[in-house]
Amino acid sequence: MRPGSRTAMYFRMLYRAAMLRKGQAASALTAIIVATAASTAMLTLYVDVQAKLRKEFRNFGANIIVESNSPKGFTPDELLSIKTTVGDRGLVVPFSYAVARDQQEQAIVAVGTDFELARKLNPWWSVSNWPTLQGQALVGVRAARLLIADRGRFTISFEGRSIQLVPGGTLRTGAGEDSRVYLWLPEFEAWTGVGPTTVEIAASGTSEEVGGLLRRLQQSTSAAKVHAVRQVTEGEANVLGKTRSTLLASAAFIVFTAALCVLATLMGWVFDRRRDFAIMKALGASDRLIAMFVAGEAAALACAGAIAGFPAGMALAALIGRLNFHAPVSPQFNLFPRILAGALVVTLVAALLPLRLLRRIQPAMILRGE
Repeated sequence: MRPGSRTAMYFRMLYRAAMLRKGQAASALTAIIVATAASTAMLTLYVDVQAKLRKEFRNFGANIIVESNSPKGFTPDELLSIKTTVGDRGLVVPFSYAVARDQQEQAIVAVGTDFELARKLNPWWSVSNWPTLQGQALVGVRAARLLIADRGRFTISFEGRSIQLVPGGTLRTGAGEDSRVYLWLPEFEAWTGVGPTTVEIAASGTSEEVGGLLRRLQQSTSAAKVHAVRQVTEGEANVLGKTRSTLLASAAFIVFTAALCVLATLMGWVFDRRRDFAIMKALGASDRLIAMFVAGEAAALACAGAIAGFPAGMALAALIGRLNFHAPVSPQFNLFPRILAGALVVTLVAALLPLRLLRRIQPAMILRGE
């Protein structure tokens, strides 16, 4: 028989075997579809939700702080070095701090920064209005009660130099920012003569990538203290770790259950068809040919289940994202080769035990009814 005819006969036998045992085939196919759909949904959420969680954590502010050892702050070259090291891996925002005095000689913390960058760094700040012009200040709500009771101009001084400011907006965070006055950085430097003393960085990426950036900053800025914001980095690592383990454990449990279902189905096939296999052996079929036949049935089920289960899993992931995270989940079509490979591995591994039983079939005993 020609190779092409053998291949056609092989697939015709697979088709007839599936048609004669529709119930068992449907049971195994359903198990594989459920497993592939659940795995697709979990892996899609694993990839997409982690990216969304990292993005959400960036809304909580900086996760790396660089503090100058000089009372005059960072030089322009040092700031450029920090920005170059970070590159496109995060947002770099400089801050300058000074303890000023109001007209009643009460201490007020004045801060110089770039309001546009600070707004991106701290979107969680509750700000009535962001300053847009020189001479305008962002005043914390507690500082506002001391400085601008009449909502007019106010004056603060530092080392004998005074500056008159107009409140451009108020700031409420529930923390130390509420007692500070924020100015435009160039205006602050011209008034105090102090450059940026702190650089806050919102670094993006995995925990390993953020850790690598932290080490590079420590090596390139030896004249400064570089440390991570532990509350943010540890909180992010804990949440991502728990999310990762939960999704992977759920997918593993469902795949294991599906593998048991496929194993039971294939064992039933072998038991019901032991007479057929005995006849095939009696007619000269080798164990290898019969094994290829059973493995082919399992592989066909895996391919059909993966093709049907993958779009169902994508739809399930989108539904979970909408209901639980209130955000769309991006389709991850690059997962299909992994899902297909996983379905093939699960079904073929489940077929190993039935294949061992096939080798023990003795045609003479089966055909005699023993």
